[in-house]
Amino acid sequence: MKITMAHGSGGKSSAALMKDIFGKYFKNPVLDKMEDAAVIKAEGMMACSTDSFVVTPLLFKGGDIGKLSVCGTVNDLLMMGAEPRYITCGFIMEEGLELELLEKITMSMARQAEKSGVQIIGGDTKVVEGNGGLYINTTGIGFIPEGRNVSSGNCSAGDVVILSGNLGDHHACILSHRMEIDNNIESDCASLEDIVEALFREDIKVRAMRDVTRGGLGTVINEIAESSKCMIELWEDSIPVSREVKGFSDILGLDPLYMGNEGKMIAVVPQEEAERALRAVKATEHGKNAAVIGRVDRGEGAYIKTRLGATRRFDVLYGEGLPRIC
Repeated sequence: MKITMAHGSGGKSSAALMKDIFGKYFKNPVLDKMEDAAVIKAEGMMACSTDSFVVTPLLFKGGDIGKLSVCGTVNDLLMMGAEPRYITCGFIMEEGLELELLEKITMSMARQAEKSGVQIIGGDTKVVEGNGGLYINTTGIGFIPEGRNVSSGNCSAGDVVILSGNLGDHHACILSHRMEIDNNIESDCASLEDIVEALFREDIKVRAMRDVTRGGLGTVINEIAESSKCMIELWEDSIPVSREVKGFSDILGLDPLYMGNEGKMIAVVPQEEAERALRAVKATEHGKNAAVIGRVDRGEGAYIKTRLGATRRFDVLYGEGLPRIC
């Protein structure tokens, strides 16, 4: 069966969709009430983030749009030092979407939410004309434990930058699917609570954290440098990229510095805590390939020391960073 315009009518077909797919996998005491808004208990400082996911194809090596939407939302909250708790989701479905595929994506989303320790407490569905596509919008809510102050504006001269692992896996995976290139590259799509928890468990004084998604590392580093009014220098030799992704990007003329990721983050920490922080990150499932890749200094802008020993300035991504991943 496929999604039809009747599934967006608010009538019998809509009710069946709620019961047979979304209600089946997103079941919890808050959502089960099926009211106009979820009522939750709030406590202390709250972090809130909204994101939309438009990836094509909907299924890819290492994940799917459902898993991606949960991981992306959870990671945005984690980067503020928050403990993610709740997610709402809106599904915009194109007419012709296979119900079997929708159920598979919904099940994946529910499984990742459980793994990440968040509840899906509300949502919405709309059906539009189209060719079987699917778009997901999410809002995430998390709470920040007392004493945590993580912000891109906190960095200062002497801090170091830690990257949690290899760049470009997700970008290369999605582009491979679209170009029908057969390889073993898988998306790094993952929620990064293990890394964040490890840093705070070791009492690391984390200045800033960012997940390295659309726009890549180059864009994120520039944004942090601007927020902190400082200069950040990266070391090209220290930036981890897998052999497969390096070969792929070389063939297509892509720069891993601007390639998108969905399971990588950077943490800026004081120099004196860098070794302990790196050890904590590398001990986690998603941080095994972590490395110290740069430092913060006085000045402004973002620079990279190349393998040849030269230093050049780099800017945010300019133009269209294909493929669109979120």
